[in-house]
Amino acid sequence: MKRIYILIAVIAMLMGGAGCSDYLDDPKPTDVLTANEIYGSKEGVQAYFSGLYRMFRGQYEYEDDSYRTDNGGVYSMYYARSVKGNDIIQRPTWYLYDYAHENREPTYSRVRITWQFDYEMINHANTIIKEVTASTALAEVDKPAFIAEAKAMRAFFYFQLYLEYYSKDSGLKTPPLYKEQVTEAGPMSEPADYEAFMIQDINDAIAGLPEERINKSYMNKSVANGIKARILMALNRDWDQIEVAANAAYGGDVNSALDASIYAGGFNDIDASEVLWGMDQQSDQSNYYYVAPHAFADHNQDAYFGMFVNSAFVSEFTATDVRNEFRNGYGAPVGNYQQFISDKFIFAFDSDMHLMRTAEMVLVDAEANYRNGDETTAHNLLFALQSDRDPSAVKSTNTGAALLEEILLERRKELYAEMGVEWFDAKRLTRGITRNGNHRVFVTLTPNDKRFFLKVPQIEIDANENIDDTVNANR
Repeated sequence: MKRIYILIAVIAMLMGGAGCSDYLDDPKPTDVLTANEIYGSKEGVQAYFSGLYRMFRGQYEYEDDSYRTDNGGVYSMYYARSVKGNDIIQRPTWYLYDYAHENREPTYSRVRITWQFDYEMINHANTIIKEVTASTALAEVDKPAFIAEAKAMRAFFYFQLYLEYYSKDSGLKTPPLYKEQVTEAGPMSEPADYEAFMIQDINDAIAGLPEERINKSYMNKSVANGIKARILMALNRDWDQIEVAANAAYGGDVNSALDASIYAGGFNDIDASEVLWGMDQQSDQSNYYYVAPHAFADHNQDAYFGMFVNSAFVSEFTATDVRNEFRNGYGAPVGNYQQFISDKFIFAFDSDMHLMRTAEMVLVDAEANYRNGDETTAHNLLFALQSDRDPSAVKSTNTGAALLEEILLERRKELYAEMGVEWFDAKRLTRGITRNGNHRVFVTLTPNDKRFFLKVPQIEIDANENIDDTVNANR
């Protein structure tokens, strides 16, 4: 049973204007809820967090104060990454420019919305840390968990900026780094400082967060461990720590962490046992047809019918794999981009969106064990997931590089359309993406291709005196 958590009007505290300098002003409390009321009680701070989590699945205003279906919160970033790979095909509808790798210029919507949304959330996290620390009304015993949750949120959104606007080995600088509330926008930052700050934040969050939470749309210690694993994977370092974090995220018992019945449920309920973290929706608090991937992937409900699946990817699934939910729903000829649809996601106005699952963390644990030299454990973890999904699965004899490739393929098979896994892995491993099969638009991204990251938005350049047009010279 889903529970409704009412959004108290903390969203009225969002900042207006265009550039990052505008978003860094102190929040302007309204007559609905004052700063004293927010930080004067545990319930007030929880209400603030509830509003922020609501923004994860919210919509974002475009230049003319309208709303675009492909401009939203976390789900929008995740789905845009998903359609940039080889496994997913997007028909000419919303996200078509992301699919074609064309939505990266300084004035384009993906570039602007992603930057603004991430920094807005970072500013809220900085506000919470500052005000909770200074509050004399809050009980001291309640402060550490709130600060830890804000640091987890800050680390998460700095990580999103890192993925979208930076690429290792590019020689570029990372986006501006704001470690606390400031009133002036800053310059691009040094990657080493940026990375160290993300890691410190998420380590602090893990140390301070409890496992208990209101529901799965909130962060807890397990979620923070999962975020840490992703961050360190992107940095391709500290695989011993990744192993510990992933193991802590899914609980360490691979058998209890996996439940293949999730594939019968439509991936639209965060109460499913494999869901570690998600975005909870109610039919009366819905973003309706904006929700991705569901509104695009589901061809049975009235939505966009926008997502198709590459025939080459479909061929990787055995007939007995529960994840083999592909079919030719339109009677399309072989080779047509509409040849295969997927029934993985079920769309409804109250469809929840998944942000992290235990299955992902099992596969992260497998890769970490491989990289730490324990191929036996890596193979056992991998086969535990494979046999859970496919009762006819046969354990491979792969070792070395072949075992790693098997793990990476399993990540794609397990997580396609959920969080941009194929794009994420190609970027972190400095690999390219070459489309094959029955794609509508064929592209080839070489390792370190500039299309793996976005340019700095023009509105930031115009508003921030510490950043000028030269920032995009090599982007």
